[in-house]
Formats: sequence, structure tokens, C-alpha cells
Amino acid sequence: MRFGIVRFPGSNCDFDCERAVRSGLGEVPVILWHKEESLLGADIVLLPGGFSYGDHLRAGAIARFSPIMKAVRAFAAAGGPVLGICNGFQILCEAHLLPGALIRNRGLRFRCHSVYLRVESTVTPFTGEYGERQILCLPIAHGEGQYVADADTIDELERDSRVIFRYVDRAGETTTDSNPNGSLRGIAGVCSAKRNVVGLMPHPERAISQLLGSADGLGVFQSAVAALASLEGVAS
Repeated sequence: MRFGIVRFPGSNCDFDCERAVRSGLGEVPVILWHKEESLLGADIVLLPGGFSYGDHLRAGAIARFSPIMKAVRAFAAAGGPVLGICNGFQILCEAHLLPGALIRNRGLRFRCHSVYLRVESTVTPFTGEYGERQILCLPIAHGEGQYVADADTIDELERDSRVIFRYVDRAGETTTDSNPNGSLRGIAGVCSAKRNVVGLMPHPERAISQLLGSADGLGVFQSAVAALASLEGVAS
């Protein structure tokens, strides 16, 4: 099973994703340089966090035009599983593979600490191994993580169960204090209409072992493996 990890100039979580795939899953990742025009046979595509192109203009605005993104769009259109983490989520929104946008945090401060998330839907390739409404503890590290969209889009996401992760407190309740960046309705991650493209601001790749403070993020990667194995089983 091939995990393709896209590396842009300024990516800094690509190594964390690579370690999660190697150490957490025992799978072999493939690094996809941003100038590549194909995904080199990847079965799953990861867009990691960091500061692609220095976040010039705004986060993800330049990366969306990288040559590799044409292949990512085609892969997603064909139903391929794509995960964007932090800057990767920003890129997916800029590329219109996910709705909405990520803007400067409420308070205009960079936030770097652990947060609690509630799994709102397990019907994606990246959440199938979790329980619905399961509480996760994952780290964040971002300055532009406030998720916004127009009211109709937010209502549509809620109605179609496309809000995948939501910021909550330790007890699983949505509160003002549990929302680290001011995201509308505490939204921490969403999926596409086909549910195969998922973006989230917290970093599951930095929470794959208790040695890192939490192993709650490993389920994201395990879910992808299980989802693909299930598809392969149906095909055979």
C-alpha cells in the first residue's frame, strides 16, 4: 500500500507523516516533490503541514498551482483518498477540493498546544476505525486555522454530516474556550461531497505514540489502510 506524501517548498511535517506511515503502520511512503506531474502509483495521498511557499499571499494560495496538484485533483475526482493536514487542509480549500477557507486565528496569535476533538463522522477513509463521537487529543500548530464559510455552506456541511472533527473540551462539549482559533461552530475538519477528501487542522501524525503524549492520531492512518483494504477485497 503506497502512501504518497506531497512535499512543497516550506513543508515541515512531511517527515512526521513519513514517520507515522513507517513506524505506525509499517508501510512504505513515497515522497512526491511538488514539481512531479504524477502520483507515482500512490494509493493514498497526504498533504502535510508546514508553510508551503512561505505562506506568501496567504496559506496554501501558491501551492494550489503546483504541478503535482493537477494529479491530486484527478486522483480525488476518481474517488482516491486524500488527506490534508494543517497547511494541507489550507491547500485543499484553496484548490476548491474542500469548501470554505482558513483565516487568521481569533486573537491573531499562533496557537501551539494540544486540543480535544470529537469525531463527528466515521464515514470517511480516514475515520472508519474510530467510534462516532470519540474524543481525541491531538496537537495543533497554526496561525491561520479559523475555519469559515458562508452560512449556507456551513448548514450544508452539517446537514450532510460532512463536519468530520469538532473542537471540544475534555468532556466532549463544545465551548468557547475549547475552540482554539474561532472556527465557526468549532469545526476542526471537513470532507468533500464524495467523502474521500478530508482536511483537518490538528496534527494526527504527531500523535501516533504515547511517547509523543498521545496515540490518538494513529487511527487516522489505520483507517486509511482499512478503507483501502476493504475496497480491494470488494474488487477481488
